[in-house]
Amino acid sequence: MFWAEKVTDDVVRKYSDKIEKGESLVVRDEKTASGHVHVGSLRSAALHAIVADVLRMRGIKTDFFFEINDFDPMDGIPKYLDEKEYEKYMGMPLNMIPSPVEGFDNFAEYYGQEYVEVLEKIGFGAEVYRASELYKSGKMNGSIRKVLDNRDVIRRIYMEVSKSEKAEDWYPINVVCEKCGKLSSTKVTDWDGETVAYTCSSNVQEWAEGCGHEGRISPFDGNGKLPWKLDWAAKFVAMDVDFEGGGKDHYSKGGARQVAEAITREVLEHEPPCGVFNEFFLVGGKKMSSSKGNAATAKAMAELLPVHVLRLLLLKTPINRQISFDPEGDAIPVLFDTFDRLAEKYWSGVEDDDTQVFLYSHLPSERENIPKRFLPRFSQIAFFVQMPHMDIEEEVREMKGEDLTSEDKEEIALRAKYARMWLDNYADEKFIFELQKELPKETADLPEEQKKALSLLADAVEGMDVFDGQTLHEKIHEVKEATGLSPKEFFSAIYVVFLGKESGPKVGWFLSTLEKEFVTERLRLLT
Repeated sequence: MFWAEKVTDDVVRKYSDKIEKGESLVVRDEKTASGHVHVGSLRSAALHAIVADVLRMRGIKTDFFFEINDFDPMDGIPKYLDEKEYEKYMGMPLNMIPSPVEGFDNFAEYYGQEYVEVLEKIGFGAEVYRASELYKSGKMNGSIRKVLDNRDVIRRIYMEVSKSEKAEDWYPINVVCEKCGKLSSTKVTDWDGETVAYTCSSNVQEWAEGCGHEGRISPFDGNGKLPWKLDWAAKFVAMDVDFEGGGKDHYSKGGARQVAEAITREVLEHEPPCGVFNEFFLVGGKKMSSSKGNAATAKAMAELLPVHVLRLLLLKTPINRQISFDPEGDAIPVLFDTFDRLAEKYWSGVEDDDTQVFLYSHLPSERENIPKRFLPRFSQIAFFVQMPHMDIEEEVREMKGEDLTSEDKEEIALRAKYARMWLDNYADEKFIFELQKELPKETADLPEEQKKALSLLADAVEGMDVFDGQTLHEKIHEVKEATGLSPKEFFSAIYVVFLGKESGPKVGWFLSTLEKEFVTERLRLLT
């Protein structure tokens, strides 16, 4: 069974009464807009979007919300921004910091909207709201009051669940300083049931400079913000969430999820939602961090792959297993090959986990009619686009063995577009091929036996009446056997003569795309 179906089954079992009453289930996800969102965040987006999708496919009313967390403080400056310009904002809520690009209301809007556009593009879109709006609306007020009234209970929970000891004078909230606007530099020192006393100093966080102001303020209606684990619990309540997962790190023993669930039950008197963890998405074997600026961004990945192929990448691996993806290696050609294999099964009428994943890799609006089309291998298209003498559609027509349909041509154009993008920006040198106009200088280093073998191949090619890929393939192997050379010795010599490198595409098919006279003349230039 497709992993998302299993997760959804658990949700449906837990909320069967609510479903029978015709009430909507609530799915929620969020992302702090602290910089360009890294591609790893798409794993969480995929989890929540696909569960909402499956619920709707089953006819269950579902509300899917996505929060741009714009109320978290700036606690790090992305390396692609000017540190001197932004260090004065450290500790200030993200929605109160100027946008690095004109046309956006604040820092969080710029980065948040960038991510929302990616989610909408790949069909993971939801109803978007901002954390600051949630606080200002008063929906968090009840939880804030309960948290402040029960701070000793919360201190106990922290110790029991995560072995984290909070000081006796600790108050589980920060307020926005009325003088400097910072959040992280304030320390609450008293709660009288309606207001809190606070001081703003540089002693609260070493990276947030305080202004020295002392005051008293209501913690409600957006004046204060709960710490992360309490904030998460309060949002379960405020949004009446039925399903919300999180990253693997949050689900560790004593981690954020366990703390949030305990607080939800014991302090906020609410049942926490269903949730599962999502494993990491590694790019080139590395976990990403948007605040450090070393990430392959979600936006970049959405530009590198077509929607249905990116969705396949995010959905084919069970959510509790890691994805490791390296666009500089052969991961993209292999991913397209996987898509093609699943497509053939789907169009053949097979019903299994593979075809379920293939179905969900398409947008809901596309699933009623996924037109069958010829799928040329991505690696072959990537080779074609590097050969200006080739007519790509004609080459694919010959591969198919019959005329191309309009859907075939659309697929060819799509793959050619993404192949060029991959080759220009990510592909390793071994995937870059250029037909050499002159005899490459590397041929001077070929041993005499390889040169003689190529001369024999020239004679064999010249005598061929049929010059196509399969016939050439057979002829080339005949010559190789006659020469006594190893496959590596023989084929690498051919590639060097035409491409100036020791590797390339399937040699028979490759040579068949060239003029017969050109092939024989080039092979004889060595003698």
